[in-house]
Amino acid sequence: MRLRRLIVLPLAAALAIAGVAVTDAKKPKLKHTATVRADPNGDFKFNRKKVKVKHGKVTLFMKNPKTTGTQHGIAIQGNGRKKEGSIVNPGKRAKVHFKRLAKGTYTFYCPVPGHRAFGMKGTLVVK
Repeated sequence: MRLRRLIVLPLAAALAIAGVAVTDAKKPKLKHTATVRADPNGDFKFNRKKVKVKHGKVTLFMKNPKTTGTQHGIAIQGNGRKKEGSIVNPGKRAKVHFKRLAKGTYTFYCPVPGHRAFGMKGTLVVK
């Protein structure tokens, strides 16, 4: 135990001086799915303005809380691609899915007429 401390501590100090981080924490991995939620108070907005996912099969879910009082949905547009998912009643969950979505920046939005214009949109970053 003492020998290990004699080796590990100087090694950690040398790595820190060299600018190498010594940590066991792993960088969180991106998933192919993400979830946004419509505003529970009925405002025309999502709980997130920016979502990041991994490229490939991408599914974006939208939860419409029971308290919204209106239908909402989810859609994605950008880089020559556009797909509208389902529109659902309060208390339900909608989704939009792409079998292949390339790296890039897209817009996610509510496809109910007028909702996007009122600000119900955000940025989808596909890495």
